[in-house]
Amino acid sequence: MHAGHDHEHGHSLQEPCPAAREAYTVAVRDGRIAAADARSAPCLSDLALLSPDPDDPDWLLPVPAADAMMGLLVSREREIRERQQHAADLAKSFSRFIDIGIEVASDNSPITVLEGLGTINTALDLAVGECSYELLTIQPEAATRGARALGEALQRVRPLAERGVRMRTLYQHAAREAPMTLAYLRFVGPQQVEVRTLEEIIERLIIVDRQAAFLPARPDRQVALELRHPGLVSYLVGVFEQFWQLATPLEEAAYTDATHEGITGVQRSIARLLVEGHLDQNIARRLGMNVRTCRAHIAKLASALGSNSRAQLGYLIARSGILDET
Repeated sequence: MHAGHDHEHGHSLQEPCPAAREAYTVAVRDGRIAAADARSAPCLSDLALLSPDPDDPDWLLPVPAADAMMGLLVSREREIRERQQHAADLAKSFSRFIDIGIEVASDNSPITVLEGLGTINTALDLAVGECSYELLTIQPEAATRGARALGEALQRVRPLAERGVRMRTLYQHAAREAPMTLAYLRFVGPQQVEVRTLEEIIERLIIVDRQAAFLPARPDRQVALELRHPGLVSYLVGVFEQFWQLATPLEEAAYTDATHEGITGVQRSIARLLVEGHLDQNIARRLGMNVRTCRAHIAKLASALGSNSRAQLGYLIARSGILDET
């Protein structure tokens, strides 16, 4: 379908119409949809959510939303990379003048304070762009990251993979159930990025070639630190390696197996934090999931234990002995 049809019928790629949602629901439910029935929703074809049935041109097949999204990102990779290269060239030009200011102001301090997302991303892109053999990252709250953040991550990782850079990433267990993160990892490939998960991890950390480390300096992540002191970077590499040894490879089962009572590992983790008195928002942040998902798990936990109230749930958790399971 052409973009002009979108304008004519009031369709928008940013705001899919009710007809598109209804047609896609039918396609997913039935495994296919008649091409004639999908004409009222041209945005589905624009978003690559429907593809022609190779065996019957009168029918269209549904494409998983995460795969369609990543496919469009990859198809536009060339244009994005050209713009990124232009931005990197500009950043490199300005970096020469920035370096002069830093040298005069701090006499080549091994710790640089980066203020503002633009400054942070520029410094990070320059460092990662020069990465030659290893990139270590800790990414908390990966389960709540949006399409834009994962698209940017895909663009950043591709050149490193082409250069043979070894990449290792730590996520929280909740990332195993995040469709966006799983779609990103499918496109990157396990041979390019090694992934392990833990129940809880520290704040975001990026280490480039064991020479530079980046970490947030404020909760809103508007201020970051760039560390190039060999002792500090070496210490952070040790922290990463310690977490890496404790973490579970993505291809292995982790915390999702249910006990004989039907309570999963993630629900045991939530139960522990509930007993410790944490609020839903804090539990969700620590386990790397959104609050809605966290509350859904709490509801399942309450149902499994037969709890009718939050106060009773805490008592039943302690009485059940589920926190004694390993």
